[in-house]
Amino acid sequence: MDDLQLHSHLIGQQGSRAALNTPVLVLDLDQLDANIAAMQALAAAQGIALRPHGKTHKSVDIARRQIARGAVGVCCAKIGEAEVFADGGILGLLITSPVAAPAAIVRLAALAGRSAGLMAAVDDPGVVARMQHALAEAGTTLDVVIDIDPGIRRTGVASPEAAVALAEAIAACDNITLRGVQYYCGIQQHVEDYAARHAAIVERTAYLSRVIAALTEAGYPPEIVTGSGTGTHRIDLELGVFTELQAGSYVFMDKQYLDCDLTGDGTAPFEPSLAVDARVVSANHDALVTIDAGFKSLSTDGGAAQVRSGAAPETMVIFMGDEHAALVAPGIGLALRPGDLVSLTVPHCDPTVNLYDHYHVVQDGTLVEIWPVSARGRAR
Repeated sequence: MDDLQLHSHLIGQQGSRAALNTPVLVLDLDQLDANIAAMQALAAAQGIALRPHGKTHKSVDIARRQIARGAVGVCCAKIGEAEVFADGGILGLLITSPVAAPAAIVRLAALAGRSAGLMAAVDDPGVVARMQHALAEAGTTLDVVIDIDPGIRRTGVASPEAAVALAEAIAACDNITLRGVQYYCGIQQHVEDYAARHAAIVERTAYLSRVIAALTEAGYPPEIVTGSGTGTHRIDLELGVFTELQAGSYVFMDKQYLDCDLTGDGTAPFEPSLAVDARVVSANHDALVTIDAGFKSLSTDGGAAQVRSGAAPETMVIFMGDEHAALVAPGIGLALRPGDLVSLTVPHCDPTVNLYDHYHVVQDGTLVEIWPVSARGRAR
C-alpha cells in the first residue's frame, strides 16, 4: 500500500499525526509557510529576487507556495527535475548543473519550447555548441548563465579569462542568449561560526567581482548574478553583488543548518518544519531503545538525526542498520515502550526527502494534506 492508501482516511481527523504509519515524512504547514515568508521578506527588503532551489523539496506544491509569496521561479539540479516542475506549471526555471549528455541536451531543447523563462547554467564552449545545434533542430531558444567555479572544482569556469571566452562562444550562437552568471559557494554554506563564514564569503565574493568586471569590460555585463544559499544568505544580501538568491533548505531547516549561526547573533531566522516520525519497536535494554527509522529513512551524510519530541533532546540517535536506529540516553533513562512515537529533525533535508514518495502535511497535530514528492527519482 502507498501513503495515499494508508493515510488518506486520516486527513482532517483531529490529532491524526499520531496515527500515521512510521517511518513517515512529516511537514508542518504553518512553519513551512512562515519560513517561505521570512526568506521572501529578507530578499524583498534588499530589492533582490528569490529563485529558491527546488532540489531541496522536489515538490510542485511547495514551489507554488514559494512563487505565490513572490519568488521569480525555482532552481532545479537536473533536467528531470525541470521537466517535472514545468509539467506542474512552474515557470522561471533555472537548471543549475551543466546539462552535457547528448540525450539530455535534446530534452533541454524540447523543454525550452514549453517552459517560459527557462534558463540553464553552462561552463563549456563545446557543450554550448551542442546546445545550439539541438535548439536549432528543435526551433527553440534558451537563456543561459555562465557557471563560475568558486573553488570547489566541481563545475564552473576556472578563471575570468575562461568566463570571457565562454561568453564569446555564447554570443556566436543564434539560439542562445547570455543572461548572466551563477556562483554557488557550497563549501562555505555549513561553516558553523558566523565570523569565519563571513570572512570566507567576503574573500570569495571579491573573486566573483573580478569575473564580473572582466565580463563587463569585454562587453558582456551580467544582467543576472545568481547564487547563494541558506548558510550565506544574510552575508550575500549584505554584500549586495547577487541580483537573486538560490537558497533552498530554509524551507525545512535540517540539523546541519540548525548547527550554524545564520545571523551572527545566534538567533534562528527559520525553524524546522520537516521531520521524520518513527516508533519504538524494541525496548529491552537500559537507556537504549530501537526505532523503525534507519539508513533507508534518514540521510546519513549530515551526521545523526536529532530528537525533536518524544524523548529528551539530548538523547543520541545512532544508526543500527537499514531499518533501525537506537535512541541512547545514558544517565538519563528512556521511559519508552514499543509503539511510542518519536519525532526526529533530519540531518540533511535534500537526500532525506528523496527517500520518500509523499509529504504528510500537518497543522496542530492533524493531517491536513498529502503532497507527492513530485520530482523524486527524476535525477536524470
